[in-house]
Parts: sequence; C-alpha cells; structure tokens
Amino acid sequence: MKKQVFLSVLVVCFLFLVIDCLSDEAQTCTQSGTMSGENPPPGECNQENNSNCCKEGETYPTYDYSPPVSGSTNAKLTLNGFGKNQDGGHESKCDEEYHTKDELVVALSTGWFDKKARCLTYININGNENSVKAKVVDECDSTMGCDEQHAYQPPCDCNIVDASEAVWKALGVPEDNWGGLDITWSDA
Repeated sequence: MKKQVFLSVLVVCFLFLVIDCLSDEAQTCTQSGTMSGENPPPGECNQENNSNCCKEGETYPTYDYSPPVSGSTNAKLTLNGFGKNQDGGHESKCDEEYHTKDELVVALSTGWFDKKARCLTYININGNENSVKAKVVDECDSTMGCDEQHAYQPPCDCNIVDASEAVWKALGVPEDNWGGLDITWSDA
C-alpha cells in the first residue's frame, strides 16, 4: 500500500513538472510598454518586403523580453533586407556592416538578441519541413521604432526571427509566400 501511494505521488509530481515545463515553453510575451507613432518624412519609410510604416496617432506595443529559449523555440520568421538602402535600416549591430540577400543572416527580437550576446553566433531554423543554419548579425528592436534608425517602422514583436532572402530560399518557401512563417529555432 505504501509503495502504491509513493508511486502515485511520484507520478503526480512528474506530471506537474511536465506541465510546468510545457507552460514555460508556451509562454507568450508580456508587453512592457507602448510608444506613439509619427508619420515618417515623405519617401523615408522603405516598404520593401511588405514592411509597415509608423502612422501618426497609432500606439505600438514594446517588449523588453522574448519567450524563453529552448531546444525548439517557437517564433515568427519575417523577411528583411540587410543591405544598404534596404528595409533593415542601418548597418547590422553586430559587425557594423551591410549584408547581401544571398547571405544566411538574421536579426532577433530584443530579448533573444540579449544585448549582443548572440552576435555572430549561429542558430538553427526549422520551418516548411526544412532546416537551415544562419548567423545572427542584428537586432529586430522590440523596444523602439518609428525613427530613422529603425527605418520608420514600428517596434518588432517579441518573437521575431527577421531573415534574409537566402534563409527563405534555404527553407524552400516559394517566393510568393515570403513574409511570415511559423518556425522553431535553437542555438546552433
């Protein structure tokens, strides 16, 4: 009888542990604040890759943190240009350089970028039943936006992997579907 009670307690504890781990993985971002948008100067917002421009009077959420990173972190893959005069804005924060559309490079939301801790490291991206390894070169700023430095675009969501064309091609996504894809990623 004591063994059955002990085993039952052990099973219940194990289930609580599994549920707790799963709920941590499924956590979404908690908004840390908001910012007001302003219209960009005429011709200054680059809408390449279907990028959104800030709008006067709109309120945009900001995020200081991203969901916890695991061996399979859920994210939204978006398309970004990392070259000069592209929608990514300025040079990449990690190396202060521009990158071509043919390089396997990404920008991560602020929390995952982790104050440059992931700069020039690689991540594995899984999506569209394929995987690719890409280098982290920039931050997709979740705390600021609507200014020249951020190409007059709103702050990024908290769960973004902003990728070059090469990443989309490597995942085998047809070009007319580029822009938003549910993926998982992990540190390589």
